[in-house]
Amino acid sequence: MRLGVLDVGSNTVHLLVVDAHPGARPLPAHSYKVELRLAQLLDEDGAISEAGVERLIGVVQEALQAAEDKGVEDLLPFATSAVREAGNADDVLARVRAETGVELQVLTGEEEARLTFLAVRRWFGWSAGKLLVLDIGGGSLEIAYGIDEEPDTAVSLPLGAGRLTAGWLPGDPPDATDVKALRRHVRTEIARTVGEFSRFGAPDHVVATSKTFKQLARLAGAARSADGLYVQRELKRESLEAWVPRLAGMTAIERAELPGVSESRAGQLLAGALVAEGAMDLFGVESLEICPWALREGVILRSLDHMPSV
Repeated sequence: MRLGVLDVGSNTVHLLVVDAHPGARPLPAHSYKVELRLAQLLDEDGAISEAGVERLIGVVQEALQAAEDKGVEDLLPFATSAVREAGNADDVLARVRAETGVELQVLTGEEEARLTFLAVRRWFGWSAGKLLVLDIGGGSLEIAYGIDEEPDTAVSLPLGAGRLTAGWLPGDPPDATDVKALRRHVRTEIARTVGEFSRFGAPDHVVATSKTFKQLARLAGAARSADGLYVQRELKRESLEAWVPRLAGMTAIERAELPGVSESRAGQLLAGALVAEGAMDLFGVESLEICPWALREGVILRSLDHMPSV
């Protein structure tokens, strides 16, 4: 059957269409993406502005049309931190439902971490052993650890690249004092969670997902996206540590000229790099592998798990 997953995130609204059935690997058929940046469409009270709500409704309607055009049988719509934490979240969800018919499921941060972990586990299989999974989104950082398909522990921290850039790095290029303050904040937040994970022992394999990690790996010499899903891509902490001060001295325009860095994400890449560096350092990770599957695939896989076999 043809499924669509509609992801309303902090940076983008992304419709992913796949051909799938229980027990089989979902095969991508179509992708529709709009840079909405909901996290930046908040008013001074932390609510999504009227213009932001109108824009969201318009993009959801466009995604619905794309899903219909591609023959999607079932749509799985969800929203993450930008909607979850908006001061007017209930009103936004009601408006979207009334004007589009789409009932957005708002995922908790822990649910995001657990579904991403499921996707990573299915991608690497049981032979990967105990997994530590890191995911940096626009609004939050998700961390999960475990040996089964359900992680033993999972947390979500308000350390998304977009959120931190907006709140901590106003300059372009950013002021060195602001970078230092953000670095301290990031490491303090992550350090509070390390003990919760270390009691389970060292992971056998450390994996990262998300656009931020993919771009950082590309900067450090990993293969291009055009080289395909099945090329192994790694990010070494030593390489990342060398890139952080370079990124800190660049403007967003200069970062956008780097290999693998998109113009839309260039402004928040430094914040994402500080989070990635802090997580790898505090968890004692020298190298990690990039997984092409993440939250959207986790939502699809969980849905397929609950469908009856034919």
